Amino acid sequence: MNFKALTACFALMVACGLMTATPAMAQFWQCAPYARQISGIEIRGNANTWWSQAAGHYARGHAPKVGAVLAFTATNRMRLGHVAMVSEVVSDREVLLTHANWSHRGGIERDVRAIDVSPNGDWSMVKVWYGPQGDLGTSAYPTKGFIYSDHAPTGDDAVEQETKAPIVLASLDMGTTVSF
Repeated sequence: MNFKALTACFALMVACGLMTATPAMAQFWQCAPYARQISGIEIRGNANTWWSQAAGHYARGHAPKVGAVLAFTATNRMRLGHVAMVSEVVSDREVLLTHANWSHRGGIERDVRAIDVSPNGDWSMVKVWYGPQGDLGTSAYPTKGFIYSDHAPTGDDAVEQETKAPIVLASLDMGTTVSF
C-alpha cells in the first residue's frame, strides 16, 4: 500500500470515528427547548412568547422558586427574549440559573449567578453571569417574571432532573439556528 492510499484510509477511519462518537454530545441548544426539557413547562415557540403563552396554563409571578422559568423580555440585543430555569434560590435578590445559549452559542450553563437589580426588588431587571467575563455581565436585562411549573423540582428531584439533560462538549458554529 502506498503512502497516499494509507493516508486516505487513515482519514476515512478518523472521519467515521468522529461521526459515530459525537452526535449526542454535539447538541446545539437554544434556550427555549432546553428550558422546556429541564423545567417540565410545556411551552413551545420563541422565548419572547413564553410569558403570554403561560397565562391560564401555568402560575406566573415575581418571586423566584426552584424549577420556575425566568422569562426575559425581548430587547434590541435579544430579539427573541430568553428563558432560564431557577436551579437554586440564594436570597430574595439572588438565584442560580441553568440555561442554554447565553455565554456560548448553543452551550449549556448550570448554576450561574443572576441578581435582581430592579429598583423595587420585583425581578423586573436582572444581571446574569457571563462566562467570557468570569463575572456578572455589564448589561441589565428586563424580565417579565417567573413561570411556575406544576411539578417544580426541589431538593434531590432538582438534581435528578438536571442530570437527565445532556452535557454539551462541543457546539456547532456554522451560523445555523436549530429549533425543537
